[in-house]
Amino acid sequence: MAIVTEAHEAHGATFEERAGRKVVREYGRPARTHRAVRNGAGVIEMAYGVVVVEGEDRVDFVDDTVSNRVPRTDREGVYALLLDPQGRIETDLYVYNAGERLLCFTPPTRAGPLAEEWAGNVFIRDVEVREASTDFAVFGVHGPQSTEKIASVLNGGGSPEPALTFVRGSMGGEGVTVIATDGPAGEEGYEVVCSADAAERVFETLLTFGMNAIPFGYETWETLTVEAGTPLFETELSGRIPNVLGVRNALDFEKGCYVGQEIVSKVENRGQPSQRLVGLRLDGAAGGEAADAAETDRLPDAGTAVTADGEEVGEVTRAVVSPSLSAPIALALVDFEVGDASLSVDAGGESIDAERTALPFVEGSAVSARMPAYPDE
Repeated sequence: MAIVTEAHEAHGATFEERAGRKVVREYGRPARTHRAVRNGAGVIEMAYGVVVVEGEDRVDFVDDTVSNRVPRTDREGVYALLLDPQGRIETDLYVYNAGERLLCFTPPTRAGPLAEEWAGNVFIRDVEVREASTDFAVFGVHGPQSTEKIASVLNGGGSPEPALTFVRGSMGGEGVTVIATDGPAGEEGYEVVCSADAAERVFETLLTFGMNAIPFGYETWETLTVEAGTPLFETELSGRIPNVLGVRNALDFEKGCYVGQEIVSKVENRGQPSQRLVGLRLDGAAGGEAADAAETDRLPDAGTAVTADGEEVGEVTRAVVSPSLSAPIALALVDFEVGDASLSVDAGGESIDAERTALPFVEGSAVSARMPAYPDE
C-alpha cells in the first residue's frame, strides 16, 4: 500500500487497488493535473516492489539471470527483464548497484515471488536475497522542470546524469538517493528513494519547498506513459516476448546465457518479430474539455481486436483519453507487416476508425527509453 497514505489524503487523494496494492488514483481533475506535469513538475508515489541482494557474488548472481548487463560500479543502474524458458517476460525490473548491495525495483506483485525464486537458487554462492518493499518509499518527480525542482530541494549533491545513475544527499533533513530516470513519462524525471520512516517528510519537501510541484496519481501516470509510448508490465510486457514490444533497451545481445536468451536471439536473427507495438489515434473524439470525461466510456478495453479490412490483425493493450491531444489514443500489438491499411477497433459497441500514429504521441522534454524500437527502423 501507499507509504504516506495520510499525507496523500491531506492533499485530497482518492485511492484504488492496482496489482494488489493501494495506490493514489488522483487528486481531483486528473486531466488538468496531467497538463500541469507536462508543463512543469509533478510528484507521484511509485508502487514498486523492492528486492535487496547482498553478498560477494551478488552482481554475478543477478547478472546470470536477467536480460541486461548488471553494472559493477556503484551509483549505476540498468533496466532488465526476467524471462521464462519460452522467452516470455516474467517481470521487468530496474537493478541499481548501491555499493554493498543491489536494489531491484519490480512491479509490486513480483517482488515476493522473485525474492523467493532467487533465494532458492543461491546454492553455494555468497548471496543473500530478501524482499524489502515496505522498507523504502520511492517518489517519482517528472516534467520539464523536474531538474530545477530537484535542484531546489536536494542538499549534498547535484541532479544526477545520465539516465539510471544516482546521487546521495538529503531533503528536509532526511537522507535520500536521487535517480535519473529513463524517461517513462516522456519528460525529464527523477526518482527519490528514502527509508519508509522518512517518507512523509520527503514527500512534503518535494511538494511544498523550493520550486512548485503538483502531486499526481496513477490515472495521470497512465495517460503520461501512453502518450510517451512506454509499455508497462501489467498491460503490455507480462507474458510476451520482448522482441515483440521493441524494448531493446532491456536487452544485451552480447552478454552470456540467461533463461530465455535462445528464443530472444532466434527472433532477433530472424530480422523481425511476429508483431509490433504501435500507437493508434481513435476517431470520434469530442475534443476539448469534453473529451476528458465523456470519451472515457467509449474507449476500447484491453484485448479488443484491431481489424484491417475486416480481418483481425492485433489487439489493443491500453487506451486512454489524451489530455494533451483531447482525443482518445491507444497502444496496440498488431501483425508486424501491417502497414497503412485501414484499421478499426470496437469501442462502446461501435466500430470506429483507428489511425496508426508514430510514437510518441506527444513530444516532451525527454524520450522514453522503452519506446518501441525494431531492427528495421
